Amino acid sequence: MGIVSYIREEIQVIRERDPAIKSNLEVFLYPSFRVILSYRVAHRLYRKKHYFLARWVSQRAARKTGIEIHPGARIGRGLFIDHGTGVIIGETTVIGNNVTLYQGVTLGGTGKEKGKRHPTLKDNVMVSAGAKILGSFTIGENAKIGAGAVVLRPVPPNCTVVGVPGRIVKMGDQRIPREELDQVHLPDPVSNDIRQLQNDNLRLRREIKELERHMKCMEKEDTIEIEENKEEQHETV
Repeated sequence: MGIVSYIREEIQVIRERDPAIKSNLEVFLYPSFRVILSYRVAHRLYRKKHYFLARWVSQRAARKTGIEIHPGARIGRGLFIDHGTGVIIGETTVIGNNVTLYQGVTLGGTGKEKGKRHPTLKDNVMVSAGAKILGSFTIGENAKIGAGAVVLRPVPPNCTVVGVPGRIVKMGDQRIPREELDQVHLPDPVSNDIRQLQNDNLRLRREIKELERHMKCMEKEDTIEIEENKEEQHETV
């Protein structure tokens, strides 16, 4: 892809996914645009085994934008990094088309293992602010990762993951994340569990009170029966 075509595509991507942009010229100020342009150059150098030059280009971009993309990562078209500060993309990361990352996202490994050690993100994935995806596994198409989530296992397509460690809380969501970019209205399993515990607690209290009333009624009936027996015995005597 030529530089002019790349710039036109980036303008379209950023305008599609960032409502704050007011003009095409603003694209040139975006850290996402600048760092991905540098990544394309660094990745080409990396593939030609010019490793030092590749890292020099990528580290220079990281210092200027706060976004660190290893030149060995493989990134498809339409990647959008909103704000971007603190984003880290590891060497063996694979990113599909039309993926959206927010600030503070880490696509990292879990140690010093060799070979493929970073995640693979399929098309249309959205990773919300502060989320960490660690390890060599796949995040399926159209998946959505909630803010602050720590994902350590594969995620099927069309799923929503939240929490630490990440848990799948919604499956079969067919809406494409890049069309709505909603980081807020995600299921909250912790709140749901607390609400369920509160409901169970209220139910148990009602049952205990009902049992107490029942026991009191039985005690009262027993007392009346004893008194009646005493009276009958007295009359017999």
